[in-house]
Amino acid sequence: MTAAPTLDEPSFGARLRRARTERGWSLRDLAARITYNRGYIGRVEQGEKFPDRLFAERADATFGARGALVEAWAAEANERQNAERMGKLLTASVKDSLRLLTSVEERHDLAQISDGVDGLAVAYLATPPGPMLQDAVELRAEILQRLREKHYRPHELTDLYLLLGRLQGVLAYAALDLGSPEAALTHAEAAWTCAEHAGDNELRAWTRGTQSLIARFQGEYAQALDYVHDGLRYKARGTGQIRLLCGVAQCHANLGDSTGANRALDLAQTEREHLTTTDSVEGLFGFSVAKQHYYAGSSLIWLAGGADAERAAREAGQAIKLWEHEPPASRSLDDEALAHVYQGTAYLQIGDLDSATAAIRPILDLPADRQISWITKRLGRFAAMLRRDPYRGSSAADDLYDEIRNLSGG
Repeated sequence: MTAAPTLDEPSFGARLRRARTERGWSLRDLAARITYNRGYIGRVEQGEKFPDRLFAERADATFGARGALVEAWAAEANERQNAERMGKLLTASVKDSLRLLTSVEERHDLAQISDGVDGLAVAYLATPPGPMLQDAVELRAEILQRLREKHYRPHELTDLYLLLGRLQGVLAYAALDLGSPEAALTHAEAAWTCAEHAGDNELRAWTRGTQSLIARFQGEYAQALDYVHDGLRYKARGTGQIRLLCGVAQCHANLGDSTGANRALDLAQTEREHLTTTDSVEGLFGFSVAKQHYYAGSSLIWLAGGADAERAAREAGQAIKLWEHEPPASRSLDDEALAHVYQGTAYLQIGDLDSATAAIRPILDLPADRQISWITKRLGRFAAMLRRDPYRGSSAADDLYDEIRNLSGG
């Protein structure tokens, strides 16, 4: 499995290429010095191959790097090992979801796991997705083992499906945040199966909203719109309808429909004003006021700018301000980080480079395990905008572009 370049340091191959070009050496020159094939060295520099330690040691000695190249190789080797382990974990989690989809008629035992699932949903908001995936897989393994033992009472089956569906929702989010929408979709489909068997409209609505989110991640906006419209059929307690309406706004915005996006956001606000019940589970399964402002900001930045961009900057700023004072049960650190990117993007759209730079500054200092797939994608768009008018030729824009590209190993 090929690991993605590290988000805070250049790859080993990039370091090797820089050292070689600084010396003015060709691939043939370096090959002669470290006795490796020049074609192989070229593939190492391009990231197509990752060499063994002996290669790194010879290169380090040849360039007189005093261990710096070996240290860079070791760090990337460890990162690749972790990525391979996470990939295997994703594969295993999908396998169990597929098994669940094909064995939904089994009668299951209800274990005392509700607190564990609820705790996981809350912890997800402030924890990197990797550890959450691990915890969710381990918890599900325990659940499935108890299900196979069939130690349950007949009246507990509905609750069992409900708990298992929520756990599948956690797995869907973790997979998506790790950049695997296909795995996320499988987990979400299993969550829908559980919601159907539990007959729970709250989980149905939440799952349709999550399936729409995955479709939007993949750029399939018409499909995403179908998911949220279907979800709106299921009336239930809590914030599910508000979340779905915000999903409608995101779809319309990505399809270039400013009127439709703003109308959906206004309907979501009306729904909020008339809300009289709370969500059954907090954390990942809730939809706070801050999250609502965040969705508004993340929607409107896909339109042509102007009044939409101005509203996007305000909405994202309001989300950031609210999250700074919210408890862990409703504060999502990943979404809070993304809100900075969305606010910065909106400022770029209205021509305010200084405010855009200030908005994304906290994101450029995040540790690597907080740089989830959404952040990488949205920073990529932000960086591309710096290369277009009115920022083309601006030294400040060029500096910010270089900083973002260095962050992503580009």
